[in-house]
Amino acid sequence: MELTVVMPCLNEAETVATCVRKANRFLAGSGISGEVVVADNGSTDGSQRLAEEAGARVVPVRDKGYGNALMGGIVAARGKYVIMGDADDSYDFTNLMPFVAELRQGADLVMGNRFRGGIAPGAMPPLHRHLGNPLLSFIGRLFFGSKIGDFHCGLRGFNRDSVLALNLQATGMEFASEMVVKATLAGQRVTEVPTTLAKDGRSRPPHLRSWRDGWRHLRFLLLFSPRWLFFLPGLALLTAGLVIGAIVAPHPFKVGTVTFDVDTLVAASAMIVIGFQAVLFWLFTQVYAGSEGFLPEEPKVQRLLEKLSLERGLMLGAAIGLAGLVGLIFSVLYWNGRRFGQLNYEHSLRLMIPSVTALIVGWQVILGTFFLSILGIKHTRHPVTVSPPSVPDKEINHLEQPAAAPRL
Repeated sequence: MELTVVMPCLNEAETVATCVRKANRFLAGSGISGEVVVADNGSTDGSQRLAEEAGARVVPVRDKGYGNALMGGIVAARGKYVIMGDADDSYDFTNLMPFVAELRQGADLVMGNRFRGGIAPGAMPPLHRHLGNPLLSFIGRLFFGSKIGDFHCGLRGFNRDSVLALNLQATGMEFASEMVVKATLAGQRVTEVPTTLAKDGRSRPPHLRSWRDGWRHLRFLLLFSPRWLFFLPGLALLTAGLVIGAIVAPHPFKVGTVTFDVDTLVAASAMIVIGFQAVLFWLFTQVYAGSEGFLPEEPKVQRLLEKLSLERGLMLGAAIGLAGLVGLIFSVLYWNGRRFGQLNYEHSLRLMIPSVTALIVGWQVILGTFFLSILGIKHTRHPVTVSPPSVPDKEINHLEQPAAAPRL
């Protein structure tokens, strides 16, 4: 069997039979060996019976959610290729040949693009059409280097084995983003074809909730891009804090009638600490996600970790902390010169604030280096070399065990 058309379904009695008949008509007219699978997510309106009467194979999926329903249908599919689409009669199941053609030419994932194919009046809410979809698609292209123009098109085709290899986990609407992101990160061939979007044939409101599901998509994009979530904002904040601190620490800095003094130095110190913490979290996330297979390993991170051994990290942190400690000692001596009385804080804080900041950052380097070393520990399992003499050799099941399991 070459093609399976999968439709997730939850109470789609008004439209599911129409969608199934259109898909079957496409299969018969194009001469493709295929089937239509309706992944039912617990319908209570008789959608299952209507789908079966229209010629679909109904697969019940117990776990609720758009992603769960689709994965249930994909796992049950018998075709080499799968084309998925909503059962609300908004997608044209009679015109699937552009997807099939791309799949036959070796594409792993073929996305439909509704903005290129055409969106009928009333088919997409203005908020989704002009803000939600364009913005989230732009973020997806920016974060992951994808060239897809419509990240959330529900009509898409893919090689079944290629998608199963992605180990998709999302259970809700963010499943659509996860498929594109993981396929891109895995280096799969992702292409795009124009498709149309019609006004759906349901009389009830859609299952999609604009703000809730939009946030779930955005959250997923952020969690799978630690570079944009942690590193770039942290680096910008750290750099700004260092520059502002270097300008204000020696003396007040004036811009016109505005004077930046020790209060600005306190803000710069906070920027340095927060920015450095964000960069550390980026490192932690990259090491953990790479070792667990959530994200591909970054060559630059690996080279950095090779240079930043535990000993070097401890030495670097100790050096920064020592500089802060020296500054604190000079602050105490300055206080001693005032017979431990009231200080001129405009002068004393110019030394105290950078010293405390250096001490905090030094300890962050030390603790962070220890944590990175823990993340890099490999758990070794030694193979069994001697069998118990009381058990006959023919009864022993010799299982090869890996010399090194995945890192913690």
